[in-house]
Amino acid sequence: MSERTNANYVIRIVTDPTTIDAEQWDHLQRQQPRATLNPFMRRHYLAAMHDSLSAVEETGWKPQFVTLWAKEQLVAACALYLKTHSYGEYVFDWAWARAYADNQMAYYPKAIVAAPFTPVPGPRLLATSPQAKQSLLEATIAHCQTLGVSSLHVLFADATDIRICESAGLMRRETVQFHWLNQKPELLGGGRFSDFDDFLSSLNQDKRKKIKQERRKVREAGVTFETFAGPAITDAHWALFYQCYERTYLEHGNAPYLTPAFFEAMRRDMPENWVLFVAKAPDGTPFATSLIGLSRDSVTAQPQVAYGRYWGALARVDCLHFEACYYQPIAWCITNGVARFEGGAQGEHKMARALMPVRTFSAHWLAHPAFSAAVDRYLERERDGIEDYVDHLGQRSPFKAIAG
Repeated sequence: MSERTNANYVIRIVTDPTTIDAEQWDHLQRQQPRATLNPFMRRHYLAAMHDSLSAVEETGWKPQFVTLWAKEQLVAACALYLKTHSYGEYVFDWAWARAYADNQMAYYPKAIVAAPFTPVPGPRLLATSPQAKQSLLEATIAHCQTLGVSSLHVLFADATDIRICESAGLMRRETVQFHWLNQKPELLGGGRFSDFDDFLSSLNQDKRKKIKQERRKVREAGVTFETFAGPAITDAHWALFYQCYERTYLEHGNAPYLTPAFFEAMRRDMPENWVLFVAKAPDGTPFATSLIGLSRDSVTAQPQVAYGRYWGALARVDCLHFEACYYQPIAWCITNGVARFEGGAQGEHKMARALMPVRTFSAHWLAHPAFSAAVDRYLERERDGIEDYVDHLGQRSPFKAIAG
């Protein structure tokens, strides 16, 4: 850990997130806008990424957490990593890396502020005040300059962080995700859905028919589901989940990003933030799982937002992925009064399941002036394209009263 001071704070660069006090870090997160809170910036989550060897220097994620202190009080912090590749980020900059290489320049290492392998929007610059947030960003940029990295990327940041970044000269980038809202369109009377059938009744005939067909295929295969939440997810459930998760990654030709030790930490330290759907074969043998994350109200502990995260299967069943990853979570969200289900990165096909397009944002700083100017021009064109794309998607709404 290194340390320096500015006019207002002691700035400490922390290379092991497990050494940061969890209560102080999470206290910062609780002070951010409640609508954007999620479990993936909790200190336990970030420490698990490190302790499990999932996000460490050896895997291309070198922690350089920037923390600001007023005496012994943590007043601002961000999860900064030095990256030697662009995997596990979901805001794609491979073309930028190629442009650097074509000009005999090094793009890596670069720096990112993010939750590793987790494309969930939320606060990235945690701070007790706007002034502390601005100081945190300034300290982070200064640290990047000292390290001599090519660039800094603040990924999937919330609106407050993006405004701070833009005011500091960082460039805004927009991407699109697909989120399901537990809210009927106003033209259908508004209000939350009462059950899954009520949700289906809000869709146009083609989409409603498609979902019913997909669910029927799973039922006719004799597949049933059980749902386990929080501490009810046992060691045996977690072991089954990892077996399915690992198998599915390997079938696609990739090793999984996350190790068994990471999920063991989730079971031990953050059980309240997870719900597991287990698919069973006709003979009762479990053979597939889908895991979603939850944000909870800091006062009532009621679930607020659900996040589609991981899934896997040991055997193939037609349409099982849609059932496990969309229909089971949506039904659970309706039953439990969850306001939103975020389906993860990309996936225009999700609109057929009523997950609607939502803009997400990142902010970027490039040290090289000419490359920065070129990327700025590119991002301006890209933002125009995103706006047209979202407008186009809006004309294809699956809801019956507003389709077209």
